[in-house]
Amino acid sequence: MALRFLPSASTEITAGLRRRDFIVLAGAATAWSVPAYAQRPALPVLGYLGSETPERYASRLAAFRDGLAETGFAEGRNVAIEYRWAEGNYRRLPALAKELADRQVAAIVAPGGAEVALAAKSATTTIPIVFEMGGDPIALGVVDSLSQPGGNLTGVSSLSVEVSRKRLEFMAELRRGARLFAVAVNRASPTSNSQVRNLQAAAASLGLQLLQLEASTEQEFDALFAAVAQAGAGGLVFTSDPYFAYRSPQLAALAVAHAVPAITQSRDFPIAGGLMSYGGDFQQSHRHTGVYAGRIIKGEQPSQLPVQRVTKVELFINLKAANALGLSVPPSLLSSADLVIE
Repeated sequence: MALRFLPSASTEITAGLRRRDFIVLAGAATAWSVPAYAQRPALPVLGYLGSETPERYASRLAAFRDGLAETGFAEGRNVAIEYRWAEGNYRRLPALAKELADRQVAAIVAPGGAEVALAAKSATTTIPIVFEMGGDPIALGVVDSLSQPGGNLTGVSSLSVEVSRKRLEFMAELRRGARLFAVAVNRASPTSNSQVRNLQAAAASLGLQLLQLEASTEQEFDALFAAVAQAGAGGLVFTSDPYFAYRSPQLAALAVAHAVPAITQSRDFPIAGGLMSYGGDFQQSHRHTGVYAGRIIKGEQPSQLPVQRVTKVELFINLKAANALGLSVPPSLLSSADLVIE
């Protein structure tokens, strides 16, 4: 007699699960077969090369992002940004720039001085580069022409380096009886020699003597201010240099501790408690950098974008610091100031 086996309940359940599994898998396969044009496109990627840290670049980054927004771009929404930070060690910049070039980013943004721009330039001759600096990009060998930069670089230049001598004039106006003033120089800066020559010429025209002091590391700052006080100089004038600008709070604290009247390029110095600053408007220059980066993403070529010149310079005076130093700021200086901090 033939025996017939009826399917058990468990067998029926297993078969049902397998049918459902098949349906789910089939649905998944259908989802993966959606045409590529329906998937989210990859975002364009910018490379951002910074000489310091994100914290020290915070105000500059905010201005850069404002410029990007003017061209319709927002980080994470329709553009991605890869950052490389040298953390104050400028010798790392060429290697970091090469990392970004090897990633084949859409463009490299190189803000914060000639050191950053030159590092980016050495890394690629094809990827567009947008620089930002306070010096003359022609004299520094970054571009051949402002109106027609050619090649793969364009960017923004301010007047911070060119107005170094004006800082000495302001300090001499404040300290009319002083004949000796100290100048802080970072010899690692590509613009240091030209700035020293301009300051020496200004000193000669004003009948002043200059005490030249050098500092290129944070560890040398305290000795720098101590030397000014020991020499009995009327004040300390900082040359334009990103390394100094990004350490404004530290320099302001030392100026207060040593009771030294000082003037730097960056508004961050008097805002942090220092006496005065005179230099280019970094918010404008970094915003323009963002605008150019956005235009390049949209397809414009750097060779066809003239180097922008930010001609606005700003004088900030901290009256509280002046009072603490026992100084009376002349009305002529106060009337020239863009901002007086009381």
